[in-house]
Amino acid sequence: MGIECLGDRLQIFHSLRKLWQVGMQSNKVFNDPIHGHVELHPLLIKIMDTPQFQRLRHIKQLGGAYFVFPGASHNRFEHSIGVGHLAGELVKALHERQPKLLISPRDILCVQIAGLCHDLGHGPFSHMFDKSFIPKARPKKKWKHEQASINMFDYLVKKNRLRPVMKKHGLVLPEDLVFIKEQIAGPMDTSSSRRKNLQWPYKGRRKNKSFLYEIVANQTNAIDVDKWDYFARDCHHLGIQNNFDHRRSLMFARVINVDGQKHICTRDKEVGNLYDMFYTRNCLHRRAYQHKVGNIIEFMITEAFLKADQFIQIEGSRGKMFSLSKAIDDMEAYSKLTDHVFEQILHSPSEEHDMVEAKKILQNIVCRRLYKCLGETRAKEPMTVTQEMIKEWEADLAKSVPQCGVQEVQLQPEDFVVNVVVFNYGMKGKNPIDKVRFYCKNDLTTAYPIPHGQVSRFLPKCFIEQVIRVYCKKRDPKSLKAAKKHFVQWCSNMKFSKPQDGDIIAPELGAV
Repeated sequence: MGIECLGDRLQIFHSLRKLWQVGMQSNKVFNDPIHGHVELHPLLIKIMDTPQFQRLRHIKQLGGAYFVFPGASHNRFEHSIGVGHLAGELVKALHERQPKLLISPRDILCVQIAGLCHDLGHGPFSHMFDKSFIPKARPKKKWKHEQASINMFDYLVKKNRLRPVMKKHGLVLPEDLVFIKEQIAGPMDTSSSRRKNLQWPYKGRRKNKSFLYEIVANQTNAIDVDKWDYFARDCHHLGIQNNFDHRRSLMFARVINVDGQKHICTRDKEVGNLYDMFYTRNCLHRRAYQHKVGNIIEFMITEAFLKADQFIQIEGSRGKMFSLSKAIDDMEAYSKLTDHVFEQILHSPSEEHDMVEAKKILQNIVCRRLYKCLGETRAKEPMTVTQEMIKEWEADLAKSVPQCGVQEVQLQPEDFVVNVVVFNYGMKGKNPIDKVRFYCKNDLTTAYPIPHGQVSRFLPKCFIEQVIRVYCKKRDPKSLKAAKKHFVQWCSNMKFSKPQDGDIIAPELGAV
């Protein structure tokens, strides 16, 4: 079997025997609108049938985008099932295509579990919670939903006593639990000094199985089954055409040794399909994920959550109570936190001033009394923008009174909202295809890069764009007219690009 250590061989044989014993158990079949009939292993069903996983039924996949796109009502629950299914499809395809990889049933099951559980840590309204609310509510807290997914997975296993069930299905603990969590969030030891000194930072699987870490969350080139599912699923529900066909990528995936490490590679003729994939990602961000109305709705929800933070009390472990922002510190409390907090605030009987203000903000969302977008602008080069800079810009906007004309309205910094949006191909300013390795049909064992210039002259040369949007909280015509002039003047002062309608809004300001 290519395994030298006797203890390892005995452990594998023991696990295979366990898997054979449970092999007669029938899998469950789900009818998914994206992938058709999806068949899942009994252990995956055990995980799904827990309160911690069922919680994902009540967390919108696209957060505030549902307030803009009526079809975007899908949740993290069905996306997680889709990722678990695709993770299994990819690892099984590699196993059938290349038996010498020695992919074991344990490996397949662990990869499927990682795909199924990769989003357990999402909070209310998905990315709004971890990218907007928590950074503002707890600015000193370094917290990502991936780490929360690991914490929730540990809690799920412990709370539902799944360790004996996992052993029954052939998993080796704690090794396989570590492997599952590493696939979701990377190496467990996050200290940079230790990772630099290690040739192989993972503990769940040895270096000869390195390719398994590229299936669920690919740190090498950002091509993984998580994206494959949400591209297809989000396009379906948003009514946007999906230009990427993940089924072709499944057909052409092969593992090849590249510089001493095994990577998942694809056929050379698929390079165009991969550019389509990242173009689709960019389109989804521009048209849906970073929609100017959806973004300001999420900003308003964040405002309401911040005001209501201390008034929302959630019971956690040992009866301890946690606020909305502190619930992330206790998985029992966090497991009770879903999108329902929106209605909890909206219908709260509390007469506390901040709670009344929070309710008012959410009522404005429901009644479509939203902050108005004044326009977009761009700096000459993308810059690192902090919350302090945004506060300074909002103050500068209030001071940017046009010199010509009569100013009828006095605007304050709190009347403006600055929202900075970044569009890229998933690897900041880099081209992710530069990290992909390809093979040709005449040689299935040699992988090589395909330079940008060898693909097409129509491909982008820049892979990052930063857009600065400015909104006004006041909605009356006089305030909006004045705010737009302030915005055009501010763009001129900052040497940013003139808004598209700048000449119409403030022709007296001339060229910017």
